Order: sequence, then C-alpha cells, then structure tokens
Amino acid sequence: MHSPDDFSDDAGGQPPRHILTPSTLNRLVRDLLEDALPLVWIEGELSNVARPSSGHLYFTLKDSGAQVRCAMFKPKSTWLRFKPADGMHVLARARVGLYEPRGEFQLVVEHLEPAGEGALQREFERLKAQLDAEGLFAQERKRALPRFARRIGVITSPTGAAIRDVLSVLARRWPLVEVDVLPVPVQGREAPPAIVSMLRKASASGRYDVLLLTRGGGSLEDLWAFNDEQVARAIHASKVPVVSAVGHEIDFSISDFVADLRAPTPSAAAELLVPDILAQRRHLDQWRQRITAIQERRLHANVQRIDHLLARLQAQRPQARLARDRERLMQLRRRLLAARTAQLTQKAVRLDRLQARLLAQHPRQRLVMMRQQLEQHALHMRRIIEHKLERERLTLQQTARALHAVSPLATLERGYAILFDADGKVLRSAQNLAVDTALRARLADGEIPLRVAKK
Repeated sequence: MHSPDDFSDDAGGQPPRHILTPSTLNRLVRDLLEDALPLVWIEGELSNVARPSSGHLYFTLKDSGAQVRCAMFKPKSTWLRFKPADGMHVLARARVGLYEPRGEFQLVVEHLEPAGEGALQREFERLKAQLDAEGLFAQERKRALPRFARRIGVITSPTGAAIRDVLSVLARRWPLVEVDVLPVPVQGREAPPAIVSMLRKASASGRYDVLLLTRGGGSLEDLWAFNDEQVARAIHASKVPVVSAVGHEIDFSISDFVADLRAPTPSAAAELLVPDILAQRRHLDQWRQRITAIQERRLHANVQRIDHLLARLQAQRPQARLARDRERLMQLRRRLLAARTAQLTQKAVRLDRLQARLLAQHPRQRLVMMRQQLEQHALHMRRIIEHKLERERLTLQQTARALHAVSPLATLERGYAILFDADGKVLRSAQNLAVDTALRARLADGEIPLRVAKK
C-alpha cells in the first residue's frame, strides 16, 4: 500500500517519485471506498430500470438532491419477490464500489425490497419481539372459549364481507346465539384508537361471553391497524376471551398472537365460536335414549325387587305358614292313601292278570278275545279317521274366517264404501279433486255413481 506522500510533488518542483496509471488510481479509490463503507442501507426512488438478457438488474437510485448508479447481479436479481419499475420507492442493502472501466462510483445491491413494506415488516418484527418478551403471547394466559356462548360481540366494519360471512355461519350453526355488531373502521389512522375504545367498552359492559375481532384480507398496510401496540394491549387487558380472525389464512397480525384464539378466516372464527346445532341435536337424542333405557331398566329392577319382597312378606305371615303346614299334612295323607290304594290295586291287577292268563288258554276265549281286538282296532281306526276329518274341518273354518276378516267385502258389509276415480283407481286422498269429477262408490250390495259438487 502506498502512502499519499509517495505520489505528491516535492517543494522544489521535482517530478513525483511514482507516476500512477488510471487503473491503479481506480483500484486505490475502490479500496478506499470498500474499506470506509463495506455495507450500507439506502432508500430512494428507482429510475432507468433495465434488465438485459444477462439477467442482471441495473437502475439509478435517487432522491430530491442526488442520484447513484446501482447494479444487482444474477442470481440475486432473480430472487426478487416483486418487479422493480421506475418511480417505485425501495430500500436497498448494498456495497459501495467503483466501476473501474469508466471510473464511476456505484452501488452493488445485495438485497432490494419495497420501502414501505420492508419498514412495516421490521416494525412488525420489533413489536412482536417486544410483546413476546413481556409475556403477552404466553400460552398459559390464554383462556378457553365458552362452549355455549349466549352473546357474541363482533368488532369489525359493518359494511365489509367479513361480517356477512360471520353472521351467515353463526345463523346456520347456532341460531340461539345473540350477535352484536360493534362497528369500527378496520384500516387507516383512525382504526387503532377506535378498535381500542370499542374493546374497552365491550369488555367493561359485561354483556358478552366472547369478543370477535375480525376483518377481511388485504395488504400489510391494509391490516396494519391490527399490528398496533395499543390494540394488542387492549386485547390483553380484556376481561372476556377475544378471538382474532384478521385477513386470510396466510396472514398473521399482532392481534392474532395476543388473542386467546386465532382463527385463519372470519368464517372459521364463527365455526369455532359456536357448536353445530345439528350435531348437538344428535348428541341430545343419544343421551335421551340412554336415559330412557336406564330409567326403564331401573324401574323394571325395582318392580321385580318389590314383588320379591312382597312374596317374602306374604310367606312370613302366620296364616300362610298354617296353610303350608295344612297343605303338607294333606299331601302326606294323600300319599298314604295313594300308597295303600296302589298296593291293593297292584294285588288286584296281579290277580286279574293271572285269571286272564288262565282264561286266555281256552280256545273259545281266545276267539272271543281276537274278535274283540278286531272290533277295537276297527273302532280305533274309525275314531282316528273321524278325528282327522274334524281337525281338517276346523282348520278350513279358521282359514275361511281369517280370509273373511281381511276381505274388503267384509269391510263393506260393516257400512264402509270404496271410492274409485274415472280410471278405476282407488281414491286415497281428497286433495287435487276438481269440482264435477266423476266417481264410483262400491258398497256391499252394488255400486253408486257420484260427482264432486264442491270442495
């Protein structure tokens, strides 16, 4: 590295000890710039934006008093999430350098973003980190939502699409809930103080079981009212649970982190706030059936227990015991008599059997016995046939009575009639009958033509 004195004239007007070339001078200037300003953030307006076929991006960054040429080389130029255009206000992170072929001062851009969005995003991250450090996002402080909210306060714009979606879902899922629309602006400078004021009033009123803070989607600037610090602290200070549903599913705001529950969309928030009435009805029907079955089982068990106790009580009465003893005595007496009778009968039967055996040995007696047996068999056969015929006759009568009971003619004999239309079809309803329609009435003994006079 050369010192400045190496390139200066001496007092006597002698030529310098070293003579520089333009390339050397450019390298010296480049080294000085890179050492003094290694990396800077710069904000300004784009102009002369150009993107040649090489894929690099060239532009000028200016303000009201100066401008500087900039270059953003590939592949970083292809990673941009927006399309740079003349007049756009941007924020760039760049290295200060020198374009040596022309000896021109320039910036080599490493990162480029829209100035407003980048500033808002940084402010969002700063406030998020601050409130998180204070414990406003702590999971243990978040409260559970009431299972059956009776009254809900919806803090939102009364003319936006979000409130229409919320009211539609609430009316469909749980018509019993009362909903108050608490109107506030949802974007602009007047939105944060209005939201804070409404949160405080709704919380202090003691009227609501839960509050819903919501709005539809939009850009980061549109949703910025819900990233306000005072709004976040008002949500944290609310005495009732707060649900935040800001923007679309991919949008996150500070209010989402502070609230007791974050919903991805306004419609999703409405579904989280109330149960489904159809599911609750099915659940209640199931419980009603279970309770009815339990009551019937208990009633049946109690009736059986009472009957059992009543039987035991009856069994302990003196009259019942005397009756049992008397019945037992009678049984024993009958058994004794039966035993004596059986013994005598057994002897008589044995005697008769022996006598019969003796008589059976006589040929004439055997012929008589065989004739008697033949007559008995014939009589038995005749009785079997008569009994079978009688059973068949009774079955036939029962079948005839059953057929007669379900016969339409039997119904007609009891004073009823059957109506037929003009096509011969049985008329089952009086609806859709025009005046002057021709009908037929079938009675037990014939038919009668009819006509509808009036309805």
